[in-house]
Amino acid sequence: MLLFTAVPVQAQLDGNADEAKVAPYRLPDPLTMADGKRVTSAAEWTARRRPELLALFQRHIYGVTPPAPADMRAVVTDLDRHALGGRAVRKQVTLYLNGSEQGPQTSVLLYLPAGAKAPAPLFVGLNFHGNQAVAADPAIAIAHSWVAAPGKGIVKHRATAASRGIEAGQWPIAQILAAGYGVATFFPGDLYPDGEGKRAESIQPPYAISPSAPDGWGAIATWAWGLSRVYDYLATDADVDRRRVIVIGHSRYGKAALWAGAVDPRFAMVVSNDSGEGGAALYRRDFGETIRVMNDYWFAPRFKTYAGRAEDLPVDAHELIALIAPRPVYVASATEDWWSDPRGEFLAARGADPVYRLFGLPGLGTDRMPPPDQTTGGCIGYHIRSGAHDITAQDWAAYLAFADRHLRPGLADPGGCRPAAD
Repeated sequence: MLLFTAVPVQAQLDGNADEAKVAPYRLPDPLTMADGKRVTSAAEWTARRRPELLALFQRHIYGVTPPAPADMRAVVTDLDRHALGGRAVRKQVTLYLNGSEQGPQTSVLLYLPAGAKAPAPLFVGLNFHGNQAVAADPAIAIAHSWVAAPGKGIVKHRATAASRGIEAGQWPIAQILAAGYGVATFFPGDLYPDGEGKRAESIQPPYAISPSAPDGWGAIATWAWGLSRVYDYLATDADVDRRRVIVIGHSRYGKAALWAGAVDPRFAMVVSNDSGEGGAALYRRDFGETIRVMNDYWFAPRFKTYAGRAEDLPVDAHELIALIAPRPVYVASATEDWWSDPRGEFLAARGADPVYRLFGLPGLGTDRMPPPDQTTGGCIGYHIRSGAHDITAQDWAAYLAFADRHLRPGLADPGGCRPAAD
């Protein structure tokens, strides 16, 4: 039996860390329609059940987001084809979401393999402290938005030059580039600062959606919407393989990555690292994080009404993972991260299997949780890494190998998963 070390976390007060106290629960069947009809084909899933499930997640958990802006404008503010000692092409791009320099905007940092003979596959995700935090490259513009997470060089919730590279361990750029992949990242605070009472500073007010609307979009949906806007730009960049853009996220941003991948089928693959409840962990399994203690602003207002009654939710996390089918998805946990409920993440991945089988594809393909530091799965990958709540070079090695197996041109497993929609 795996043991998960309880790590105290401020303001997270009521999580159960005792496996013996997990009460029996029953998961909703992803292949049973709301009217009771059984889904029997991939075509029926795509045409009927998938839209039904998406609507349920929108109404009850994440909220309804606006459509893509018709007038978004991207401006490349920096281009260096000999960055990082000649190993990378660096681009910095500002997205003006409504086309105006005075309107909502976000800054995107890209690193691509130098000398690539073809457009590169690419991972895109959110960072915690600003783009300058992912590498010690002095050319990266310092984030100007409010920063929630403490860290070296973060002074009164603002990033300074001393914060350069403080997330480099979570973004092993050299390792990713050497594997033939690019990286794109942006700071979520540009879209919705990651703190209570920050909605007025977010991009939401211009969209005239009432903050009290039961299905109004929360911060996670806002960040996921932003990931799709970054994809809108990436699809126009000749150096990027738009059919092989992988959305990735750690912790709360793993929740956003899963939701972005579920909503937007253009993402070729989805990676959830230690995302916990609200991400890959089952709601009905009473272990670790709970609806009651999760930040209100992350979700639609209706979601918090399910605190203490998760069994009344019409959906659960295995159906969120299933929404990514038939594309590859990877779920990862850590042995000391009891709050994210590693077993609940594994069971949610397993619960998505029937949908992948409907497409004639291998899902997770096992009922046994693997030992620490071993990968398992088919089109659904899983591992539990030894250690704490983090994303490490070891995790990235597994994600790169999984992407090679399913997405790399000329290397894809003939029995692997299907690419993203073009």
